[in-house]
Formats: sequence, structure tokens, C-alpha cells
Amino acid sequence: MTKPNPFKISQMQLDRCAKTLHLDQNIHEILRVPMREIHVSLPVRMDDGTMRIFQGFRIQYNDAKGPTKGGIRFHPDETIDTVRALAAWMTWKCALMDLPLGGAKGGIICNPKELSPIELENLSRTYIRSIYNFIGPNKDIPAPDVYTNSQIMAWMMDEYSKIAGENKFGVITGKPIRLGGSVGRDDATGRGGIYIIQEAIKEYNIDLEKSTFAIQGYGNAGYYAAHLTKALLGSKIVAISDSKGGIYNENGLDPESVLEHKRLTGSVINMPNTENITNQELLELNVDILIPSALEDIIDKNNAPNIKAKIVAELANGPTTPEADDILYQKGIHVIPDFLCNAGGVTVSYFEMVQNASIYYWEEAQVHSILEKRMKNAYYTVLNTSKKYKVSMREAAYIVAVGRVADAMKLRGWV
Repeated sequence: MTKPNPFKISQMQLDRCAKTLHLDQNIHEILRVPMREIHVSLPVRMDDGTMRIFQGFRIQYNDAKGPTKGGIRFHPDETIDTVRALAAWMTWKCALMDLPLGGAKGGIICNPKELSPIELENLSRTYIRSIYNFIGPNKDIPAPDVYTNSQIMAWMMDEYSKIAGENKFGVITGKPIRLGGSVGRDDATGRGGIYIIQEAIKEYNIDLEKSTFAIQGYGNAGYYAAHLTKALLGSKIVAISDSKGGIYNENGLDPESVLEHKRLTGSVINMPNTENITNQELLELNVDILIPSALEDIIDKNNAPNIKAKIVAELANGPTTPEADDILYQKGIHVIPDFLCNAGGVTVSYFEMVQNASIYYWEEAQVHSILEKRMKNAYYTVLNTSKKYKVSMREAAYIVAVGRVADAMKLRGWV
């Protein structure tokens, strides 16, 4: 089966929004494609002395609202269309959160698990040397993403600073705390999603104490979603999965015990006192809240009719296909779209930029407080737009975000 093209999906979503908004045709055409694409070849000296050439990208989608912002992914199956789609979604995400930023994304085709620490550092520094002229605190600010982390961001920031001849901590976010990173960044994506779920549960009159959760994916976002579901909501998590499969216990799962089991065995499956289930079975469980937090396109037209959750909170990027979106909306399932639900990460990255610029660093309670306010404001803006236009939450989020970018383009005289 051919995998859907994520960039085509992002264009379809924009096209649908453009009709509802009666968007100016010229603005629509500009927003359908990236503003700038950078393709680079990256020669890296390997540990055995040979030279290997990696391919990398940086897509700067739109900077009408400010410098572009977005992560850098290291993945063996990275494609230019995936990066284009993610850059588009970052544009809408930043606009939806009303951040003074545009959207970007970067990627390198590689398997970081096969690289030594020295090779990984060489690759990271070579990438920054190749795109140096196109990034900067007032141009484009990268961040970590799939298979990249704070250490890789530290190398990249250091390489940029060496070329600039001065410390430029603000060129990268997601850095270690000791190098200008922000407290509260590690759990920001999961925390932001839980803040929104908290409001959605109120809106749909779900009994918080009796509510049940299923979490598909147990990486950073999935783990923190589980941890905070228990810590902040006190709700019961009955199912958790990773790439190898899932586990189920109707009496509830302890997120820390599941994490420890995964650390020891490499997967959540086969955990004592649980029943092994497939990822597909997890998606179709009779739970109140389903949190897809890993893969793209895992809810499609084939399984959407079987989704029983009252709320689907998309912590993953693009987990629901357009066809499935329509089915879930017709079923009355409240879908919190990805670029709203997982916007906590970029929001705290923006906080990191603010702290770097002012050379004044906040306490964690302040980060959490401001994040909570921004996430909840964004949720109700989208919810009210959904009710006003009688459209799905995803379409409503697009209406808000695209409208803000279009306004910025008009005010700047681009059209």
C-alpha cells in the first residue's frame, strides 16, 4: 500500500481552509509552497578515515510573521516532502499560538543509531556550516526533533558561534540548561497537550475521575503525556504502546513502571500483569481519550469507523488522514488537531528565545503558568471558531492560523 504524501495532505488541508475563508487567490498560491528550500550535501569523515556524503534539507516555509522556527530531524527514511509538510504545519502552529514566528523544518537522511558520537558531532557541525548563511536568531531558529537532542543542539550552536566569532546562544533552542536552554522544555509537548485535554474534558462533560486514556507511542511526548495524565488529571491509563506493540490493563497502568520496563527490555510489551495488544487494537479501544503520539497516518479511512474514543488528542504530527478526519467528525468525535495539541514544544522554545535575548532565565513555575495560559487560550479560540463556522476543529485551527498569516502578508504589502 502506497503511503500518503504528507505534503499533498498539508496542501489539501490548506485548500479546504482557503475555500471557507474565501482566501485571496494570490495569497493561497503563495501559501501552497515553501518560501525557500535549501538542499545540501554533507561530506563527513568517518571513524575509519573514509568520507561519506549525507543529504540534508532546510525548508523555510513562510516568514511573514517573523523569523522561521522548526526542528531538525535525523532519520534514514527522511524525505523532502515530509520536511515540506512539517514546515507548513510549523507555520500554522506558530500562527495559531500567536507567536511572532514563521515555520521551518530541517532534516538529514541518516541513521544516527549507526553513527559513533564523533561521527554524529561531525555531521551536526557540517550541517550548520552548510546552512550558516540561512539561519540566525533573526532569520531561522532550529530545534531538536526526531532522533536529535540537546547535545546535538549544543554542537550546532557552538559551530554557529565559532563561525560568527561570538556566542550566539539564540540561534538554536532545545539546548542544555547550562547553555541557555529553558527549564520546562523536556515535557512541554506533553504538558501543553494535557492542558488542552483538561479543557476538552470540561467542554464535553466527561467525568475526569472516571475517564480512561489510551496512549499510542511511548517516546518523549507519549511518556510525558502518560506521566502528566496521572499527575495533573488523576485519570486512568488503560493502554500504552510503542513500535513493537502495546499493553492493556483495565485497572490502569503506572507510567513510571512502564517506562522502566521499556528501558530494561526495549519495549512496553510483555510487561507483567498486562495483556499484549496490537497498535491497531489500542486505537480501537473503548476509552474516553485516545492520544496518538508517534506515527503519521495511523488513523485512516479503514480504522476511523472503529474509533470509539470521545476525544482524539493528536500529540503526533499528522496521525489522521483527511479521509479519516471527515469520518471522525461525522461520528461526533472531538479531534484536537496536531498543530494545536502538540504546540507546547514550540511555545516553550519561543520562551527560550525570549530568555536568550534578554539574558534572563525564568523559573519553571513561570514557564508552566505562561504555557498553560497560551494553550488554553488557543484551544478556546479554535473551539469557538469551530462552532462559528460549523466545521471540524482541524478546519477551525486552519482558519485561525492561515487568517493570521494572510493578514501579516497583506500588512507587509506582499500581495
